Amino acid sequence: MTQRRVLTGITTTGTPHLGNYVGAIRPAIAASQDPQVEGFFFLADYHALIKCQAPERVHQSTLEIAATWLAAGLDVSKVHFYRQSDIPEIPELTWILGCAAAKGLLNRAHAYKAAGDANRERGEDEDAGVTMGLFSYPVLMAADILIFGANEVPVGRDQVQHIEMARDMAQRVNHLYGGNADPLLVLPEAVVDDSMATLPGLDGRKMSKSYDNTIPLWLTSRQLKKAIGSIVTNSLEPGEPKDPDSAHLFQIYSAFANKAQREEMAGELRGGLGWGAAKAKVYQQIDAELAPARERYFDLIAHPQRIEQALLDGAERVRPIGRERLSRLRHAVGLRPLTAKASEKKATKASKSKPPRFVSYSEGGQFNFKFTAGSGELLAIGAGFASPAEAGQAIKQFRQRGADPANWVQDHAEWSLHSAEQQPLATALVPTEQIIDALAELQ
Repeated sequence: MTQRRVLTGITTTGTPHLGNYVGAIRPAIAASQDPQVEGFFFLADYHALIKCQAPERVHQSTLEIAATWLAAGLDVSKVHFYRQSDIPEIPELTWILGCAAAKGLLNRAHAYKAAGDANRERGEDEDAGVTMGLFSYPVLMAADILIFGANEVPVGRDQVQHIEMARDMAQRVNHLYGGNADPLLVLPEAVVDDSMATLPGLDGRKMSKSYDNTIPLWLTSRQLKKAIGSIVTNSLEPGEPKDPDSAHLFQIYSAFANKAQREEMAGELRGGLGWGAAKAKVYQQIDAELAPARERYFDLIAHPQRIEQALLDGAERVRPIGRERLSRLRHAVGLRPLTAKASEKKATKASKSKPPRFVSYSEGGQFNFKFTAGSGELLAIGAGFASPAEAGQAIKQFRQRGADPANWVQDHAEWSLHSAEQQPLATALVPTEQIIDALAELQ
């Protein structure tokens, strides 16, 4: 039976809360018990350094998140459980990918664009405070995924772009170094579960450290009761009907209750159940699920050597997988012993049998396109458009105007293409001569 490789990582910058547990930890552990899944679970401590320069916080968060995985039921004998910084193959692959990734592709990463937009709004240089870690974050994330040949990566919808970028980088490497027929790097798929619960916090907004409205996962029973008691509700008195669908408290309860329990609670709220009594029910439901894991968690925190050994054992198990893939890639790019025979010329002619093509897609409420070579290499990416019709019209103009070198304009080290009305159409991710040749193949 062929297993699917599924990879999940958590950045070690904070204390786990109920939202993390319901939205990521619990479903990931459930998925890891599927015999058709080969699970990879890691602590993304390199990623933590991008946005956190507090060493003790990173260290403590690593301990707490690792203990959380184990206490919640992750069976490390059946999955790969490791710390990112224990896998030196990851930063080595990051460099190789970075040498193939187009800067124009990375310019479009959401985090980098958001930082630039915020700087411009403050009247500062668009790159003020932007580190190379932030800018190249998608390359490190791609290396996390590609080093182990992950087939699937469960992500929120806001992270889909990073999986697409990992695919683009993998395709570029495969094209450059002859891995199209027998890919050097596996192309991952983003798995988005829109039914995955997103818990509201104490104030009704999404539970997030950014809003300071979280309920920490491993509170004592007494602390948990107090935290649930502080959840904001409306002013309806006991005896007055309440709408469960608009009640933040009911949403939290629903994440821990079965169907029958949800229906019972909804009926009681419509019948006038008071908020105080409702909060008591929520507390009892959550405490019943977390109590056994809470005991395991505090025992693990008191014995960090157990967690450390589990992570070291996991790294020892997983590294041979990464070494094998990286060894093959090192040979392909020319980083091999001088006594090794020269590799055969890569068979690029075979890729000519497939013509270049346009790929339409939607992302973040916009519609866009990619122009790729027959090999799958990403050549250019559209500027983003308000409707499918506009994107289709942009493709048409791209085919017409992109074939003329005079229409390509250099802007901040990038080559871009505009419409006859000077509206942005696309940005080149390879030399424009390569794009022009590809367009000629479509004529």
